[in-house]
Amino acid sequence: MYLKLPPILTTLFLLIIIIIIIFTTAVSAASQTQPAGVALNLWCVAKNNAEDSALQSAIDWACGTGGADCTPIQQGGPCYDAADVRKTASYAFNSYCTKNGMTEDTCNFANTAALTSLDPSHSGCKFPSSLEGKNTLGATATGGGTSTADITSKGVNIALYSDMWLWCLYFVIFSWLNFV
Repeated sequence: MYLKLPPILTTLFLLIIIIIIIFTTAVSAASQTQPAGVALNLWCVAKNNAEDSALQSAIDWACGTGGADCTPIQQGGPCYDAADVRKTASYAFNSYCTKNGMTEDTCNFANTAALTSLDPSHSGCKFPSSLEGKNTLGATATGGGTSTADITSKGVNIALYSDMWLWCLYFVIFSWLNFV
């Protein structure tokens, strides 16, 4: 035999539990991101799904009209790799963005590039980061969390909302069972 609580108390009790869970989940999620105002290294790199011809056109523009320093990706340079257009494009894109500001707008190149917080440097090829270049807004890049190239859902903490919906489902089930 068990004690059956009045429906209003059961509902209130479950509501309090849901609020506590949502609050603790939000606090946990917030503690996993970088605090605001802490500088975040960013690089502009070629997207994996970009076509080689589109990357070559973007390289030509960045190294020409765009004014990027492409000396390291020329033959004999530390970042030269004739066999890998993606690495070459990444260097050119990043060079352009460190000079002109590391933003989603400057790191687009006809949708062939994206920002990342993962250092693309390899072997003897060092990619300067957003903190080593200038930003057109007169400040270095700052922020919390990950960059746009590292995430699949912008501005929404999926874990927080999936937990919340799960607890709401529990709330509905237990409330319904209490009324039966």
